[in-house]
Amino acid sequence: MVAQFPAPLRYLDPSHRGEALSSNTNKVQLGLSAVLLAIGLTAGSVALGSVRESPEVDVAVAPRAAGVGALQAHLRSQPRDFGGWATLGLTYVEQARVGGDPSLYPKAGDALERSLKLAPGNDQALAGRAALAAARHDFTGALADADRALKRNPYSERALCTRIDALVELGRYAEAARAADTADERRPGIPVFTRYAYVRELRGDVRTARRVLEQALRGATSPGDVAYVATQLGQLAWNQGQYDSALRHYGRALAADDGYLPALEGRARAQAAKGEGAAAVRGLEQVVARAPLPGPLVALGELYEARGDRARAREQYALVDVWTALARAGGVDVDLDTALAEADHGDRAAALRAARAEWARRHTVHTADALAWALHVNGRDTEALPYTRRATATGYRNAAFLHHRGVIELATGHAREGRAHLTAALKLNPAFSPLAAREAREALEASR
Repeated sequence: MVAQFPAPLRYLDPSHRGEALSSNTNKVQLGLSAVLLAIGLTAGSVALGSVRESPEVDVAVAPRAAGVGALQAHLRSQPRDFGGWATLGLTYVEQARVGGDPSLYPKAGDALERSLKLAPGNDQALAGRAALAAARHDFTGALADADRALKRNPYSERALCTRIDALVELGRYAEAARAADTADERRPGIPVFTRYAYVRELRGDVRTARRVLEQALRGATSPGDVAYVATQLGQLAWNQGQYDSALRHYGRALAADDGYLPALEGRARAQAAKGEGAAAVRGLEQVVARAPLPGPLVALGELYEARGDRARAREQYALVDVWTALARAGGVDVDLDTALAEADHGDRAAALRAARAEWARRHTVHTADALAWALHVNGRDTEALPYTRRATATGYRNAAFLHHRGVIELATGHAREGRAHLTAALKLNPAFSPLAAREAREALEASR
């Protein structure tokens, strides 16, 4: 059972809120192919390992009452239990997201539709269907089903949380903030608190985000909840360049769950920032061996490249291309991943095509930044300028965004502003990337 808090946040917050692959790489590719084959079977889309935008893998809202086997046995004897079918569907969604097995999504969809056939419009199944749509990155569909569920049951924790996620992922931040306030009033607890914190972070209110996450961590009881919330705190600290604090939080997460991949990846990035390159490489190698996805693959490649091992770096970047090709063949929306990886380490024209396609679907700070940078690397800085400004307009404190804006401003003749944003990026998070941070310093020095 999810730990509940004695009072909503309004009582806690005074503000009231390429190359040939080596044999090792081929082994990884085989594993990646298996994962993406499973994705292809979903007939939907789920972007694995994408840039963090909202708390997608949310252990805190996973159903824990029964395992799949027990639910299946129950439903064989009670096939008309619509609540049981809804719980089974939601369990499949969480297993797929947490375990990286998207082949479970069709099973989730079948179970949820069975529930709705037995009890049309029941809020459990509608909330489950919203969660399934969000997992597949159909955020418009997720929002519609969450709203339908909330009409039936205004206190559905799952629907309240999915509604916040969908609004964030669609770039509707003011609405997301209102949705977080509503969720806090109705169902204060870890799932709502983590989302509330992220909405605050996106609007530049890091202090409130940290306070809320710390409160959530104090109330966490299960290992999954502790690992999840502690990792969110680690990510928040990392974004502010607070590497020692980030490492403490990641350590807390891994003490609760020593195999929690987001914490392992975060710890490796923080180790790299502190100059502990060998430990960082070992950590990221462990991550990509289990989940060869774009984010950690690029991070590992950049660590190799920073220490002069260009051949191994190219292997990691080539695996991103493999991932993209296999994912697209399976019908997965990977445009944001493609834009980010290709802009710096691949086909720049492909990066721009992907960024434009993603921007056509949703207008978030992340898609604005990706489009701006893709335009920049293609020599279209004048076009890039309004997008990079939009990426930083909410107050979100992200060193990579500030770096991109500074470079684009320098390229468009806004020298004073460009130097200011490059300086801000390096002050905020001086080692935000082993390669980009160095490039930011060089661009700043060259502009003086």
